[in-house]
Amino acid sequence: MPKTVPDFAFETAAQARGALTVAGVDEVGRGPLAGPVTAAAVILDPARIPPGLNDSKALTLAARERLHDLILRDARVAVAHASVEEIDALNILNASHLAMSRALAQLAPDHALIDGNRLPRDLACSAEALVKGDARSLSIAAASIVAKVTRDRLMVDLAQQHPGYGWEANAGYPTPAHLKALLDLGVTPVHRRSFAPVHKILCQAISVTS
Repeated sequence: MPKTVPDFAFETAAQARGALTVAGVDEVGRGPLAGPVTAAAVILDPARIPPGLNDSKALTLAARERLHDLILRDARVAVAHASVEEIDALNILNASHLAMSRALAQLAPDHALIDGNRLPRDLACSAEALVKGDARSLSIAAASIVAKVTRDRLMVDLAQQHPGYGWEANAGYPTPAHLKALLDLGVTPVHRRSFAPVHKILCQAISVTS
């Protein structure tokens, strides 16, 4: 079965229904144990679509970095985050939707193409959810690239503030090295306390000190 290549069909269909501006929206960072969840919204210029756009997970680091810069140059882009505190308070799905809503609010498009199977609540524009949208829609693919590069860079910065967890390489995901560092070094202020591995360590620490 051939791999899906994203195209502009969903954007064109929305424009045919009367939408002047169509934004693709994606998020990255649901699975990590540390750091925010990051969303991007992108409105592509049909005349200046960077060649090679695809789901960020299907691209090399070098390709993501190159395309990220082209997208910022040639498209309208907004990035937003939901904090660790918001993730712990709202749960990761709702926090992801909050980040998406914040990114969309900066662009105020007529229509949004949202990666996933559920839409954030109370959007100010019409929207449709596209499962595996980053492999189907060029606008969502562009958003996935911007969100991924932005969050990865943020985690490199956080790794300098909290060395030893390997975030510059694992972006906060629960790799064996990260899990071992949690046991050896403890929980930082930017770890998600509601996530099971972090919560378990915090509970163990409480039982030892009580």
